[in-house]
Amino acid sequence: MSISTFAKKLSTAAIATTVIVFGIGAVAQATVLTFDDIASTPNFAPIPNGYGGFNWNNFYYLNGSGTRGVSLTGYKNGYNNGRVSGDYISFNGYGDPALLSDGIFDFNSVYLTAAWNNGLSVTVEGFKSGATLYSKTVVVDTTQPTLVNFDYFGIDELRFMSFGGVEPDYLIERGGSGTQFALDNFTFNEKVTSVPEPTLLPAILSIATVSAGSVLRRKQLKQS
Repeated sequence: MSISTFAKKLSTAAIATTVIVFGIGAVAQATVLTFDDIASTPNFAPIPNGYGGFNWNNFYYLNGSGTRGVSLTGYKNGYNNGRVSGDYISFNGYGDPALLSDGIFDFNSVYLTAAWNNGLSVTVEGFKSGATLYSKTVVVDTTQPTLVNFDYFGIDELRFMSFGGVEPDYLIERGGSGTQFALDNFTFNEKVTSVPEPTLLPAILSIATVSAGSVLRRKQLKQS
């Protein structure tokens, strides 16, 4: 390897090491949305834009513990059974598609429960700049929440669509139907950029260059 080639590789390695040490670049911070920290509502209400940093479209929230759905056999509907932490859950209004969007983020996981239909299918799509990057369909029931790991990386929008399933007898006798799903503990990573102060960056690069030069001189001495 020539001295000039070695010098270039050494400088690149030194700068890369400096970047890692000082945390230059993008880092992800995990967040869990439980819907319990929104203003309480006696019935249900749209999730306000800005909650969790997202814009919400056709996502509502309600107190699952207050929903009527206890049948003669003691079962409850999916809104009640879908609670994972606290009392509040989110759901798709009228069983229609529901969307949320933000800057670039990673969608990790969520708990899903069918509100009325056992065997409900829920398709979740992840987009970036309008292009579909991910799509996954899961099947859920009314009796308990299902943790679904998605691992959608570098997206800016999610779309939830639900369809199918059959309403169980214990809910038919209580009334109520539809393809709504209950959603709780939405976990994501928000992308945050962390860089040194502008006045500090030249000094860091200077140190990296000096270090690279020192190693190069030692290599030249050994070769002479």
